[in-house]
Amino acid sequence: MRMVQTWIKMRRSWELYLLVLLPVLYLIIFQYIPMFGVIIAFKDFNIIKGILGSPWVGFKHFNELFHSPNFQLLLKNTLLISLYSLLAGFPVPILLALALNEIRMGLFKRSVQMITYAPHFISTVVMVSITILMLSPHVGVVDKLLSSLGWSSTNFMGEPKLFKSIYVWSGVWQEMGYASIIYIAALSSVDPSLYEAARMDGASRFKKIIHIDLPSLLPITITMLILSLGNVMGVGFEKIYLMQNSLNVSTSEVISTYVYKVGLLGANFSFSSAVGLFNSVINLILLVTVNAISRKVSQNSLW
Repeated sequence: MRMVQTWIKMRRSWELYLLVLLPVLYLIIFQYIPMFGVIIAFKDFNIIKGILGSPWVGFKHFNELFHSPNFQLLLKNTLLISLYSLLAGFPVPILLALALNEIRMGLFKRSVQMITYAPHFISTVVMVSITILMLSPHVGVVDKLLSSLGWSSTNFMGEPKLFKSIYVWSGVWQEMGYASIIYIAALSSVDPSLYEAARMDGASRFKKIIHIDLPSLLPITITMLILSLGNVMGVGFEKIYLMQNSLNVSTSEVISTYVYKVGLLGANFSFSSAVGLFNSVINLILLVTVNAISRKVSQNSLW
């Protein structure tokens, strides 16, 4: 009887189920079915023998990764860059959204939004090219400006200690406007009567932000933070690889670039799959842990 009722409901709302069908098919075809290939992390994969025909080696490739002389450096660089990006990049879109929410001049507000959103649509290759050109010694804008102030010429992209900051803050500049959209949307749903009541009580703009805006942003902020922490091992490959050179490799070599060089260029597909599986498991553990802590402490969580 219950199945009949469910079928009747589905027939009445068939348009909604049809709308959901394409995303579900996408997830099944491109996300879940390829998970079968993860077993090559436990095999010595041979293209001729295929996934099932390749010999089983267990945790051999994981042991190779953990006992690699570069593993500690790779893990350190990956975590430092990821956490640096999180600490620097997470609050900026929130602050930008709060600032834009306080602007009353429509033209100026739209202009700021357009200027801050635009960098998001610049491709990574172009973004890295702009960064390298601006920081080039002798000819770069930044170097010329510092030279005019009496500083000596510096090869910024060749300084290992500067790589993390260049990578992180160029990313903050590129993504802060686009990332602020979700917070601006959350602020637009705040009940205007709350602002009216605060104004009647003599609250300043700063107090309105503290007592109205920030509490309104708390649920979405926690959700975004959980998602960000759940991807802490997933430092982007493309941008780091394009910014990497022989001078800064000691601080720019991360797990994803190492996998590309050793696993893919070296045709060691099993090893690259093992590293990818290691990353995914760590991210999953972090996501579940942070979500559980958030649910217990703040009553806000993904599930």
